Amino acid sequence: MLRRHSPRHRRGAVLVEAALVYPTVFLLIIGGIVLGLGVSRAQQMASLAREGARFASVRGARFEAVTGIAAATSDTIQTHVRGKAVGMDTNSLTVATTWNTNNSLTHTTGGVTTKNTVSVTVSYPWVPEAYFGGVTLSSTSVMTMSF
Repeated sequence: MLRRHSPRHRRGAVLVEAALVYPTVFLLIIGGIVLGLGVSRAQQMASLAREGARFASVRGARFEAVTGIAAATSDTIQTHVRGKAVGMDTNSLTVATTWNTNNSLTHTTGGVTTKNTVSVTVSYPWVPEAYFGGVTLSSTSVMTMSF
């Protein structure tokens, strides 16, 4: 014959189980939120690098000759990228620009076409909201000069 336990023998069992499970669930939820914020910030860095490279690629030397507006420089690209950085400390944002202008805008040699390119690298030191230590997020975008 099976003996059933009366409810009075299990008093406090729910409290003990909750004390073990709730902190774990809480840490998983907070960890997921912090991870999501990190992925969002990394995507923002990639977007800023693409925006800076696009800005530089359409404002090359020919742009200045045709429109009379000054061509893009490292300073103007940095100002443009920092203007697009939402919710970030722009003083900590680093923007580096490199031009590959060893050839003309479009040059074909032996059936191989090479073009001038611009490379923009954006870096930002991100400290997670849970203060687990910082990490430097960086993204590089390379685009063909189109003007």
